[in-house]
Amino acid sequence: MITGRWERAAGRVVLLVLVVVTLVPFVDLFVTALHPPGTYPAGLTWPRDPHWSNFANAFRQARMAELLTSSALVVLGVVPLTLALAVPAAYALGHLRFTGHRAVLGLFAVGLVLPLEAIVTPLYQQVRDLGLLDTRWGLVVALVAIHLPFAVFWLRAHFAGVPPELSDGARVDGAGPWQVFARVHLPLARPAMSSLAILLLVWTWNHFLLAIVLVDDPARRTAAGALGAFQGRWGTDVPLLCAGALLLITPLLVVFALLHRRVSADLARAASSPLRVVHRSAGSPPEPYRVNVSRKLKMFALTLAGRPKLTVERRSN
Repeated sequence: MITGRWERAAGRVVLLVLVVVTLVPFVDLFVTALHPPGTYPAGLTWPRDPHWSNFANAFRQARMAELLTSSALVVLGVVPLTLALAVPAAYALGHLRFTGHRAVLGLFAVGLVLPLEAIVTPLYQQVRDLGLLDTRWGLVVALVAIHLPFAVFWLRAHFAGVPPELSDGARVDGAGPWQVFARVHLPLARPAMSSLAILLLVWTWNHFLLAIVLVDDPARRTAAGALGAFQGRWGTDVPLLCAGALLLITPLLVVFALLHRRVSADLARAASSPLRVVHRSAGSPPEPYRVNVSRKLKMFALTLAGRPKLTVERRSN
């Protein structure tokens, strides 16, 4: 696709506007956090005497060390458990297409469109009946239930787009149902799973409503619960609130950057593979089953292009 000079200039202008719109709130948070505690800064103004001690005061007053540890424990429970439940469910709904899969998909769709505020009371009662109220496990179970419909739809879109010839070729080569899932489709889904894990991490870390409803102990809530420490009975300490918000999002930004690089690496790794393609005669026996997703994809693409029958040999080191 050839783009003109004006189209490239317009794209750069739009990109610049989006960057400014994204960065201005963070700049405002940072500048406001440097104002004297207890004041109400007017607009985006740099203070005459920056109070860098606000960050230390916010960290100590909100007990952020405990809250960051609690948030990490909740994330380590929610993200793996959600992926473990969503991957097989999405594979069954998107690739196997069993009898009644549309009805099951409709139930997940209902869970996807329900507003969280409408199910807070039922979730509270269920967690209370399970004896998990005021525990991290109760919060983990509730967050998994909230995130599971979106995770299933996210991964189902991937599994539904995988060519069925990959599974057929694996079955012909002797792979069983679990081998097809674990050795063919699961490696293909790794980029989708990585991006989903990033979204689940961000949503779990920033979650606030269920954390304050299901957990009474502030030390067992997510990091977003720390922001309530700066809200008193008669007012809110805005500079300390902004300093606390910056402290809370800093580790999230670091982890997000690291996982984003991992997703990019997975995408690049899926696009390339150390192999060589050779012709084989029609009467030669097939090779034993070797699972390599990129090889299967290349064989399928070459078949669609009308090439001769091909096989893939492992490159010798």
